[in-house]
Amino acid sequence: MVVRREKKRKYFRGSRTYGWGRVAQHRRSGRKGGRGLVGFHKHKWTWTVKYAPDWYGKHGFTRHPSIVPTWRNLNVGFLDEVAERLVEAGVASKEGDAVKIDLASLGYNKLTGAGKVKKKLIVTVAKATEKAVKKIEEAGGKVIIAGE
Repeated sequence: MVVRREKKRKYFRGSRTYGWGRVAQHRRSGRKGGRGLVGFHKHKWTWTVKYAPDWYGKHGFTRHPSIVPTWRNLNVGFLDEVAERLVEAGVASKEGDAVKIDLASLGYNKLTGAGKVKKKLIVTVAKATEKAVKKIEEAGGKVIIAGE
C-alpha cells in the first residue's frame, strides 16, 4: 500500500466540502447517529457492549420502604425552647425541676445536637447523636434511649 505523504486537508483547502459531499454533510448530529446518548440500545449497541457494559439493567437491590427506617429529627435547641409549652399542653410532664419528654409521642424518633440547652430535660427517644446527649447531660438532664 502506498504511504500518503501529504495530509488530506492540504489538497482539500479551498474545496468548500473537503470531500464530504453537498449541503452540510459531516456537520450536524446526523453524522454521529443522533444527538447525545441516543442509539445505545439500537445502532450503537456494539459501542455499548464494549465501552459501557453496565449501562442497562438493574444493579444491586432496593429495600422495601416499610423496612427502611425514616428518621424524623428534632434539635435539642428547639426542644429546650418549647419544653415549657409542651408541659402546658400536657404532652410533657415535670419531675422536680426537670421536664420529662417522650419524643415518640410527638412523632420524632431521633434527637440531634444543634442549639443550646439551658433547662434540665429528661428525654426518651429511639436514637440520639453523641452531641445531643452531651449537651443535655451538661445541662443536668438525661437521655433515655428506648430499647437499651
